[in-house]
Amino acid sequence: MTAADRIERAYREDAALILGAVARTTGDLLLAEDAVQEAFARALAEAAGGREPANPAAWITTVARRVAVDAVRRDRTSSRVAPMLAAQVALAERAAVDDAVEEGASVFTGDERLELILLVAHPDLTQEARVALALRHVCGVPTARIAEAFLVSEPTMAARLTRAKKRIHDSGIRFSLENPAMVPARMPDALTTIYLLYTAGHAAANDSLCGDAIALARDAHRLTREPESAGLLALLLLTEARQATRLTPDDEFATLREADRSRWDVALIAEGERLATEALTGAGEGGDGRYALQAGIAGLHAIASSWEATDWPAIVRLYDGLVRAWPSAVARLGRLVALGHSPDAGPEVALAGLDADSALFDGPLAARAHAARAELLRIAGANAEAAAELRRAIAASDDDRTRRSLQRLLDSPGADGSRA
Repeated sequence: MTAADRIERAYREDAALILGAVARTTGDLLLAEDAVQEAFARALAEAAGGREPANPAAWITTVARRVAVDAVRRDRTSSRVAPMLAAQVALAERAAVDDAVEEGASVFTGDERLELILLVAHPDLTQEARVALALRHVCGVPTARIAEAFLVSEPTMAARLTRAKKRIHDSGIRFSLENPAMVPARMPDALTTIYLLYTAGHAAANDSLCGDAIALARDAHRLTREPESAGLLALLLLTEARQATRLTPDDEFATLREADRSRWDVALIAEGERLATEALTGAGEGGDGRYALQAGIAGLHAIASSWEATDWPAIVRLYDGLVRAWPSAVARLGRLVALGHSPDAGPEVALAGLDADSALFDGPLAARAHAARAELLRIAGANAEAAAELRRAIAASDDDRTRRSLQRLLDSPGADGSRA
């Protein structure tokens, strides 16, 4: 591997961490981003001159911090940056510490990305802007995938991200975990960001993004020890425990019914169950937190010895609470599928509810809604109608793996179309 390759690898794997380290020091996302970009350019120039940094990530972090210090000095007449100047100069004077970093000492604490997520959760920004900024610049999720999550075009999302960064930059407000009074108000955004990061990784079968999300969820729970942080961590662990059986040998999504449960991660399930119980008992009577309730649902699936042994009535009850707490399309659709499997209701009741919620078929969940309807129809014995509904689901999906998975269900007589 060449020096340039190692620097490129540092960009792929560590750019978000480096940005977090620099922004944590400057309190300014736009300044940090510019400094990191310049530091990477300098690293490439050094490598081209035969002076390859021994530890590219650490070297780039140090250089980026110094670039930011120089920028602050040039702008020292601005009253906006005056409160930061003393801290930046003091940082620059810590040459001995920086030299140790250049020799390979770690510059990451494991909490820097969480701090940056909280930093960009600026109250003057919309929640969408706060979460989108965190996903792009802290977690490294591509702009195109963020745009998909928010149902806008990539250029529109790029413009929103630029405006949001500039607003934070111009505000001159620096946030860090040194002010614990601000953490509770901003933590919901952090949990949402972590949840969407895992969702993006889960949808793309990207182990790296899923791992990052779990690490951030652990950081968030260590920081707060609150029911919802416990619930989020439990949800991610319980979902991750099933990853070994999520894809078939043909790289298609497997159904939960098909899963070989002996391959599920017992240790993750045990930890997730403990945290889910903590979240549900600490979130109020019956558990009223969004992530606590989702964790409870995931836990019931995880502890069932087989598909047939699943406690569907209990899952429906948790979904009832989830829809009250978070009346999203995802929650409503999940509840209806569970209702269709529950002996207390059945597919006809669920189909009536699904057909009454036409919004589920108009948005980004259209493919999943049609697939769910196909599943309910097959349970009801209407196989021909179920097949037609699966064809609609295939037509509504723009994901190749999803289309192939649905086609497999369509080509398998007797399959009920249930999805993990």
